[in-house]
Amino acid sequence: MLAGMLALQACALQPSTPVGTGDLGLVIQRASGTVAIINTTRLQNLGDITGLGDLSHAAAVFSRDQQHAFIFGRDGALSKVNMLTRKLEARIMQAGNSIGGAMSQDGRYVAAQNYTPGGVKVFDAQTLELVADIPAEYEPGKLSRVVGLVDVPTAGQGQRFVFSLFDADEVWIADVSGKGHPSRIQRIKHIGHQPYDALVTPNGRYYIAGLFGEDGLALIDLWAAQPQARKILSGYGRGQEPLPVYKMPHLRGWAVAGRHAYLPAIGRREVLVVDTETWQETARIAVLGQPVFVMARPDGRQVWVNFAVPDYSHVQVIDTTTRQVVRTLEPGKAVLHMEFTPRADQVWISSRDANLVSVIDPSSFETLKTLPMDAPSGIFLTQRSGRIGF
Repeated sequence: MLAGMLALQACALQPSTPVGTGDLGLVIQRASGTVAIINTTRLQNLGDITGLGDLSHAAAVFSRDQQHAFIFGRDGALSKVNMLTRKLEARIMQAGNSIGGAMSQDGRYVAAQNYTPGGVKVFDAQTLELVADIPAEYEPGKLSRVVGLVDVPTAGQGQRFVFSLFDADEVWIADVSGKGHPSRIQRIKHIGHQPYDALVTPNGRYYIAGLFGEDGLALIDLWAAQPQARKILSGYGRGQEPLPVYKMPHLRGWAVAGRHAYLPAIGRREVLVVDTETWQETARIAVLGQPVFVMARPDGRQVWVNFAVPDYSHVQVIDTTTRQVVRTLEPGKAVLHMEFTPRADQVWISSRDANLVSVIDPSSFETLKTLPMDAPSGIFLTQRSGRIGF
């Protein structure tokens, strides 16, 4: 009997089966202020983390060891959650309205981009202690909403972030070298009207800001000694009446296949194809609706597109060898986001109004599993921690 009791006690003291962080990700459940921790090998929802506030436009980034996620809430909160223990470790109210952020190249800092008050705040990733406060003051007393915040590789000393000022038509490059040192800001003015989102190319060289106020994008070569903005794709809708824009496109998916980039065209039912060596348009692909996310499968063979209303229950798949739409899917009402696993064996798709997440095989288009979720939106896998601009 004693031996049996000791054996039971030993079993009770054993830790749970270890899980590698590379298996993990999270899904924002915007209606309930929670995130679901998912396992992409087991195709499971491992459990929810609650108490995260307003997640209506939430985004997440990961620590370099993938153990922690930093979640930016629309209410201005920055939350730090442990992916392995599934616990909320810290939460601070850092602004009035926040829409995303970035991790520094060395993983020491996490930065938040804010609408209210306009600017960027940089925090110590371990303690969430404020390291730098960068108000986006473009004229005396005028603060701009900040969008398109990305990390970029270091040039010399310090850690760099790049971001766009929607109300100022500017891009700023901030070098944050640490607490007690003022941030060095380089302002690039007159980049184009109303930059609404941005991305950085996978090698960290080019920063591209989409422009809501005009047809075209702004391109900045960050490797240049004196980076400047130049327009690309100017007037892609010239001579044609734009459609009403019901949801702003997102550029952060960064769809690159070979030497070509695939980008959403604002106010049009088209995906633009751009040569990344010349930055000239090479083709347009007609799609079902106005693209929101245009995301490339990791091997570049396909590009997946979701849409604004009224076509927001559909996803279309483009074959990059033929530049033709080869499949139209209907995962569920109100598709908000897609995320590929690193080797392209799965794509996870959130359908907010259907309250589910679908896991689909991108080769066969077979639905591998559906997971019930509470108004799911953003899907973020830990593999983002090793990518520039994510």
